[in-house]
Amino acid sequence: MTQEAGSLAAADGPASSRDFVRQIVVDDGASGKHEGRVATRFPPEPNGYLHLGHAKSICLNFGISGEFGGVCHLRFDDTNPAKEEQEYVDAIQRDVRWLGFDWGGHLYYASDYFGQMLDYACHLIREGLAYVCDLTPDEMRAYRGTPTEPGRESPFRGRSVSENLDRFARMVAGEYEEGACTLRARIDMASPNLNMRDPAMYRIKRAHHHRTGDQYVVYPMYDYAHCVSDALERITHSICTLEFEDHRPLYDWFLEHLPVPAHPRQIEFARLNMTHVMMSKRKLLQLVQDGHVRGWDDPRMPTLSGIRRRGYSASAVRAFCESIGVSKANSLVHYEHLEHFVRQDLNANARRVMAVLDPVRVVIENYPQDQVEWFEAENNPENAADGTRMVPFGREIWLEREDFTENPPPKWFRLAPGREIRLKHAYYITCREVVKDATGAITELRCTYDPESRGGGTPDGRVVRGTSHWVSVAHGVSGEVRLYDHLFAKPHGLDDGEELADAINPDSLKVVEAVLEPAAAELAAGTCVQFLRQGYFCIDPDSGPDRPVYNRTVGLRDTWAKLSRA
Repeated sequence: MTQEAGSLAAADGPASSRDFVRQIVVDDGASGKHEGRVATRFPPEPNGYLHLGHAKSICLNFGISGEFGGVCHLRFDDTNPAKEEQEYVDAIQRDVRWLGFDWGGHLYYASDYFGQMLDYACHLIREGLAYVCDLTPDEMRAYRGTPTEPGRESPFRGRSVSENLDRFARMVAGEYEEGACTLRARIDMASPNLNMRDPAMYRIKRAHHHRTGDQYVVYPMYDYAHCVSDALERITHSICTLEFEDHRPLYDWFLEHLPVPAHPRQIEFARLNMTHVMMSKRKLLQLVQDGHVRGWDDPRMPTLSGIRRRGYSASAVRAFCESIGVSKANSLVHYEHLEHFVRQDLNANARRVMAVLDPVRVVIENYPQDQVEWFEAENNPENAADGTRMVPFGREIWLEREDFTENPPPKWFRLAPGREIRLKHAYYITCREVVKDATGAITELRCTYDPESRGGGTPDGRVVRGTSHWVSVAHGVSGEVRLYDHLFAKPHGLDDGEELADAINPDSLKVVEAVLEPAAAELAAGTCVQFLRQGYFCIDPDSGPDRPVYNRTVGLRDTWAKLSRA
């Protein structure tokens, strides 16, 4: 989905079907604003990996530019070198591409404009609209006031233009220690909007920058760098989340007082909030650093690299983002809603295989000792083009332990003493004997099979309601299966004041030793399959040539349909 430059074209569909952001774009085009251009941007900070909340923003920004014949820029907001790394830059680009979007030649960094931003800062100083302030950070907070009380003017607010230019030049030259002073915009300390009370524009930070090295010791604050970057790139619609709504007056103030080539429009929408999920990059980083997860791509993480490793597809994530829409109202989305789209995608595309996660041995006493048969099995009943595979069968098989009970309750259709079931793709078997060890645990089931039932039918036409999956003992491959659940057990994540470690679900990961049919061990990492009657699973990169490792992607049951009707 490469974004190429173009002019505004009305999106298909009636106005009633458009979200409010797209309606703004349509209205701006009709009025001739921005000369009919549409240019959006996705501006991540390279201080962590992208998560599902970013996916919503990516789909919105790249989606709008694609629908209206415009461009979408990928711009890194690299204004805090102490927290930024090239690893994050590379991961962000990889994730955006995986999601299905391409910025073409429109890759930018805020650091591309550091020189121009310094010139603009000097322009504001010369206009009497910025000054160097020597208050400490704590003093600045105290002077700022509260939402109900006006702030107090800094004692350094009255410095002359020449003194401020001199002091700012010395800041840039590295003559002051970190925290000694800041450059602040001179706006209104009595403004009811705290963001307008002489906000900081530049601070001193002695840290190595991953792109500019040690060239700078002063770095612009987000509110200043962001709007200037938008203007220099001639962005038309600067789309951000609702927490920046109170920052919009400051965004406009900077652009109105600077000789920039364009004045983009900031538009805010509700961010994505989901049950059982933490969207704070700071907390996600803490999970990684404290060893609560295996890394940013741990399949329990809501990062795009994590859900990709778990087996979620980009198309499922895009469909999910489209379904939740764009609005001004904050809301909470059930995680099951996302799983619904993942399940739909996998049901259509995932290959079917058999795996036994908790095996019990079954000996078919009347089956020939050394005989091996191969049964043809469809790879995906939803798509005949996926073809078939051959599954080996022998005298001894593994059966799922939960598919047997000695004391069957009413409507029990699986195996029990004297009961008959169908083995998927193979024969009917009947349990004749239960073998136990000294502790009373079941170690083996002895059964007989009906040779006339090959492929699932018999001459007498009897119907067996229960069907079980199985794996040949002689041909089965041992593998590790990682059963993932929500990282946070509570739908709201953390209680107020609760420590992150205390909120983690202790059952978020269970590892079991499973037995897989041979075909399941021959697939490449990243391949998703359906374990019959178990759920959807994805081969993990940790897999070896003789030992597959599978992550559970999602279960077979679609709970979202039930939730949506409640």
